[in-house]
Amino acid sequence: MSKAQEFSEETFQSEVLESSKPVLVDFYADWCAPCRVQGPIVDKLAGEYEGRAKIGKVDVDAQPELAGRYRVRSIPTLLVFKDGEVVDQLVGTQSRETVTATLDAQFTA
Repeated sequence: MSKAQEFSEETFQSEVLESSKPVLVDFYADWCAPCRVQGPIVDKLAGEYEGRAKIGKVDVDAQPELAGRYRVRSIPTLLVFKDGEVVDQLVGTQSRETVTATLDAQFTA
């Protein structure tokens, strides 16, 4: 089973902002109970969208500058990037269906 990539300050530019595919980024923390519910959903989607979109995570404790740059105030927060820009945002634990609908919208936009 594929797992979501871990993005960091060092990899964010090349992996997310310069990606030719849509990118879903899950901002989370290990201590966050709702994040522990969201995490397996995001990991599963990484396998389902392999080759069509990038799916990754940012640990807000390890990467506070990234969380601050994108004004992440609550976790989990899912941001969808396309062509280097945030095009959608989901805050709080989301169902698999909501996340896939949000990501799928980028293929028709």
